[in-house]
Amino acid sequence: MQELTHYIGGEHVKGGSGRFADVFNPATGEVQAQAPLASRDELDRAVETAQKAQPAWAATNPQRRARVMMEYVRLLNRDMDKLAEALSREHGKTIPDAKGDVQRGLEVVEFCIGAPHLLKGEYTDGAGPGIDMYSMRQPLGVSAGITPFNFPAMIPMWMFAPAIACGNAFILKPSERAPSVPLMLAELMEEAGLPKGILQVVNGDKEAVDAILEHEGIASVGFVGSTPIAEYIYGKGCSHGKRVQCFGGAKNHMIIMPDADMDKAADALVGAGYGAAGERCMAISVAVPVGDETADRLISALKPRVESLKVGPYTSGDDVDFGPVVTAAAKENILKLVQSGVDAGAELVVDGRDFRLQGYENGFFVGAHLFDRVTPDMDIYRKEIFGPVLSTVRAGSYEEALKLAMDHEMGNGTAIFTRDGDAARDFANRVNVGMVGINVPIPVPLAYHSFGGWKKSAFGDLNQHGTDSFKFYTKTKTVTARWPSGIKDGGEFNFKPMD
Repeated sequence: MQELTHYIGGEHVKGGSGRFADVFNPATGEVQAQAPLASRDELDRAVETAQKAQPAWAATNPQRRARVMMEYVRLLNRDMDKLAEALSREHGKTIPDAKGDVQRGLEVVEFCIGAPHLLKGEYTDGAGPGIDMYSMRQPLGVSAGITPFNFPAMIPMWMFAPAIACGNAFILKPSERAPSVPLMLAELMEEAGLPKGILQVVNGDKEAVDAILEHEGIASVGFVGSTPIAEYIYGKGCSHGKRVQCFGGAKNHMIIMPDADMDKAADALVGAGYGAAGERCMAISVAVPVGDETADRLISALKPRVESLKVGPYTSGDDVDFGPVVTAAAKENILKLVQSGVDAGAELVVDGRDFRLQGYENGFFVGAHLFDRVTPDMDIYRKEIFGPVLSTVRAGSYEEALKLAMDHEMGNGTAIFTRDGDAARDFANRVNVGMVGINVPIPVPLAYHSFGGWKKSAFGDLNQHGTDSFKFYTKTKTVTARWPSGIKDGGEFNFKPMD
């Protein structure tokens, strides 16, 4: 049994609380490691270490900080296979999917290489008689991030890369379900040249989370997870005077217009709905075909595709479509919601409830499910399932389909598939959702744009990565300067002319 550690002050530190969380291999159901759950004293030690290290890092010029990021990109590429294997072992996602997890985080690190440009302030010459004005973007001090199990590499890098590039120290509290990759990421940052104490990893549960939210030495907190916890962290963090950004749950709709290329729409839905076993906040979990004829064609295209999906452990090769879900509790919750859909009268077109994988009977595998004729009052529509379940809600018109996406309390991502530019433009302009795809099923922006949902999918004023992240992890100082005008009298080294 492997006993994992915290990473504090550039060293692996054994947990001292006596409390541990089991880390499972989702494919076999076996406990493969234990993660220490930090006490408040351990969190205090990490903050104290960060506070001591941060001023010197903040005083390091942005170009030198950017060079650390540049080297970090090289090391991430060097260790890509190692990181992906460790990630798959604890999360269960396929190796190609795990590499994508690392890659999307790496791209944010690449964006942070531009820190010298992104941290430039503003300047006004001659704002008044002899007056100049300028602003500076300065680091907050010590920041913290509380990250989920489903992207153990990407989301931590979305947070700590811009925070560190801005001159902050960062304390990462990763999910106790998938803690190994965050520890590896911290080691690589120091190999890239980051001073000890600037990036630290503290494993923990609610006790560590509350300690972060209440600690006076932590200036800002980022969170990604479920909406109820996002609301809790946002409220408590703000009440303790912190700058907070929280990203919660999702229920992402994809509208399929009658003129859409049905094969492309079906392929997109299969990838977006079932990839990573549906454990993505940007997964498409609701298909909304417009008109019964469109719906019938869509179901006919989806059914054989969903039935042919290959489910298995990451060790079975790159042709596996998705692996197990993360825990037995997650599997139980998914199947409970599936059953609720059946009981409510939805049509289960593809039934994965009896899925069993020979040799992995104790693993947390869930078969693919496809529902048709789901209605908005059903739990499978209202709740985030976070599993390989796609619900089809038939809409009678474009306006009815748009209303479904707009009326749902979640507003993370949405998409429309159509050949009609007018419909696409109207949808993008009117829908009250933070990220929109037009013939793109998972509209996750690239690193130089920002990521963020609307409504109950996000809490806070600024989004993740892109230029918003540099605003979130810095504070603005504005200086107004006046200097006396006129030539100053000084020493004279020549003969004065005669009057």
